Parts: sequence; C-alpha cells; structure tokens
Amino acid sequence: MENRPSRSPLRSRRAKLLAGAVVLGTAGLMTLQTVVPAQLAQATPVRVDAAAPVDFSDVVGAVSPAVVSVRVKQAAEPRMMNFEGRNNFRDFFEDLPNGHPFEKFFRDFGGRGGDDARPNKRSPRSYGMSQGSGFFITGDGYVVTNQHVIEKGTEFTVIDHEGEEYDAVLIGADKRTDLALLKIEGGKDFTYVDFADEAPDVGEWTVAIGNPFGLGGSVTAGIVSARGRDIGAGPYDDFIQIDAPVNRGNSGGPAFNMNGEVIGVNAAIFSPSGGNVGIAFAIPASTAQDVIMELKDGGTVVRGWLGVQIQNVTDDIAESLGLGETRGAIVAEAQDNSPAQKAGLRSGDTILAVEGTKVEGPRDLSKIIAAFSPDTKVDLTIWRDGKEQDIAVTLGRLQDQQQAAAVSEAVEEETTSLDDMGLVLTTKAEAGLDGNGVVIAEIDPDGPAAEKRLREGDVILEVAGMKVNSPEDVLKAVKKAEEDGRKAVLFRVETNDTTRFVALPMKLA
Repeated sequence: MENRPSRSPLRSRRAKLLAGAVVLGTAGLMTLQTVVPAQLAQATPVRVDAAAPVDFSDVVGAVSPAVVSVRVKQAAEPRMMNFEGRNNFRDFFEDLPNGHPFEKFFRDFGGRGGDDARPNKRSPRSYGMSQGSGFFITGDGYVVTNQHVIEKGTEFTVIDHEGEEYDAVLIGADKRTDLALLKIEGGKDFTYVDFADEAPDVGEWTVAIGNPFGLGGSVTAGIVSARGRDIGAGPYDDFIQIDAPVNRGNSGGPAFNMNGEVIGVNAAIFSPSGGNVGIAFAIPASTAQDVIMELKDGGTVVRGWLGVQIQNVTDDIAESLGLGETRGAIVAEAQDNSPAQKAGLRSGDTILAVEGTKVEGPRDLSKIIAAFSPDTKVDLTIWRDGKEQDIAVTLGRLQDQQQAAAVSEAVEEETTSLDDMGLVLTTKAEAGLDGNGVVIAEIDPDGPAAEKRLREGDVILEVAGMKVNSPEDVLKAVKKAEEDGRKAVLFRVETNDTTRFVALPMKLA
C-alpha cells in the first residue's frame, strides 16, 4: 500500500485507549503466584502481574465502523437430471401410469397438454449467494477479505456497519494465501484500520468482528493461542491461532489487538460440527499486508520460483547424509527446465540457507523463495557429498501448475528380499515397466518400510546417493552404507509421479 499523508482515524484514539486500559487494568489487577516445590522453597517465588481488561467497548467502538459484510453473487450452474436415455424431463413424466402421485404434480405444475395444462415457462436463471466479512484499509474504499469468500463471484456488495450497501469491484485475489481485495467506487470517506507492525504474543487479548451466519457486526473476544500454525491449507501456512469464537461468515473479517490494529485476517476454523469450538486461524498481518499491497498495485501476486520437489529432513535422513543437525529442505527432484535444474541442483541436495537466511524446513524455503521477484539471482547454501556448498540460482516466475499422476501396478516375478527392512524387490522389466529403478514387489506390514509408508509398486531410484536398476544394486548400496557405519540408509523413491526420500534404519548389531 502507498504511503498515506495522514494517519488512520483510529490513531488519534489509541492514546486514549491505552490510557483507559491502564485505569481499567488497575481495577482488575490479577496477581498470580507459582507453586514452588519444597526443595526450591528458599528461592524467590515467581510473580506475574497481569492487567485484565474489564471490557472491550472502547476498542470495539473505535474499529467497528471499519468492519463490513461482504455479499457475493455467484452464477449457479444449471442442474441436469439424467433419466437414462429419455429425451427430456417431459418424456419421463409422459410414461407415468394414471393415478401416479407425480402425474398430478406434473399436470398441475409442469404442463402435460390439454385444456387444464399450464403454459411451460422458461425457468429464470438462478444464482448462488455467499456471505463473508471484510474491513476497510483505506478511506477511499479498499476492502480486504478472503479469496474463498469472493471465489466464482460475479457481483460484490459491501455492507457497512450502518447497513448501507455499496457495489464493489474485485481488484485481485491470491488463492495461495486466501486473500482478496475489493474496491468501492466513489462514496464517502470511510473509516479504516491499519495492520499491526508487530506480531502478537501468545496470550494477548484479541477481538474478532465479523458477519457470522449473516448476523453482521458481531463481536467476540479471546486470546492468541499459538503462532506459526501449519494447517495444510497451502505452501505458505503461517497462521495465528485464536480462541475468540469464529463461525461461518466470519471469514475475511479482522482480528484486532487492544490498540485497534489488525493482527490477522480470519480465514478458517477447526470444528467437527462446523461451528465454533474455540480453534480459529487468522492470516498474519505481515503476510496480509505484503499480499494486499501487491494486489493493490497490480491485481496479482508475483512470486519467485525455484522448481523443486522438497521434503522435511528427519533425524534418520540427517544421519544418513552425515548432516550434523536436523534442518533444511532436501530436494527430492528438480523439475525439468526449472531454475533449480538449470543451476545444477539435484536429488539429494539439502538446502540449508537462502541468501544467508537459514532454512528450517520446506515451509521456510517456500516462503523465502516466494518473497523474491522473478529473475532475481539468489545464493543457496546446500549440503552435498558431506559438505556445504554454495550455488547461485536465477529464479523464475511461480505459476499455478496441475500435475497428472498415473498409477503403476507391480507384477511379482523374480524377486530379492531385504528382510531387515521389510522389502521384496524386483526389476522394472520383471514388473512389466520401462525405465530406470527397482520396483517394490512386496511390503512386510510390520516392517520398517511399511512404517515409512512405502508401498507395493513404488520405484526405488537411488540408495545412499547411488542410482539403482536392479535389486543387486540396492543390496550393494545398503552394504556400503553399513560398512560406512550409517545407522540409516537413504532411499529416493518414486510414487506415481512424485519422488521423495525415505531413510530406513540399518539392522542393529
């Protein structure tokens, strides 16, 4: 977002809010004392003085005018009925016997011909309707909400806290972070809110305002339960978990701190029933601010692209690679014609840092790379052949790609067993397949391979960094790893069209 010549209207109220919080906190002061074990009785007890707010009315009163409801009109696909070979819906009812309950219904409402038949009218085009929440981030009408709220929308209506409705246009949306930006054309000078500059601490109070179940203007409060949550929603998961009650319709609404700043955009709940159970997830302000700024500037989010399949480095994988600590993202495969492949990255390389920033795991790597613009040259620190190396990569542009996977079934013929690992292997030729690698013909359901989720039909491409094309190659590679004193041996395995690394433990002496 561009720099604004004047500060948010809420800024002028924050000093008063903070002063009020001090007064309220004094009235509701809570003193907590830990229970000290007998052996530590001589130590000074730990005391925590916490100011507990009596109410949230000042904060809510300040920010509520900036929170809106978002109504989305969606073109509904016509529902087709298949009556197995009949020409149309009318033909189905034409053949009904006299006196059938549907026969009278169709005569009265569908028209069967004759004097008492009603004219057959064309059904009006139907539409779907969804609702969510949002909030103003500028005085001229930019509104933040979730991408899943506006998805497939054809018309967008923003309803402010006073019930006034405004037509809005979609500026842009980003599916990967589930954020979208709407704009009201013209209109009055709207009250807006700012994103928080700092992430909230776990245990801080938070207030959620939104449109649950279409009620509009509903306020709930709770605390920040956790940060950095990965819920499997996408490659950039970094959610704030809050326990402020959030329900359907709250999506896209803001979660505020006690200064009236937006700490997150409510996006998801965890619930067996679909209602609030005290676990909700918000997109952090730091993520939202960057994405919204790009949407506002160009309508799309442009991210850097490396082009690798990556996975976590487990303790077993780290040991098998001779890596001193369990961190980084191991490359299962570099995609064809990708920046990674062109730079020389290969399977088995473990990415430890990007431009000096440590990579703790795949999620870190995805976020770090995405923050760079396409065509940016970055230096990667990788672990290869038992030592660190640096490699320069010029990033490409991330685009949505679809992958098609074909399932191959292994045919058991001549086989070789690795009993200690719970594997029975055969060649690709024996399995009726082409290409390189060794096919897993059987899995011991109680063996180490099954525990690592290997399955029949998987193809072993490499063992301990050595390419394998026969069960004998696998045996040799395992034996060499054992001679080198490894406690685990690293397999690169292909399942359908996806490759990954699996570390299988060696037989203990």
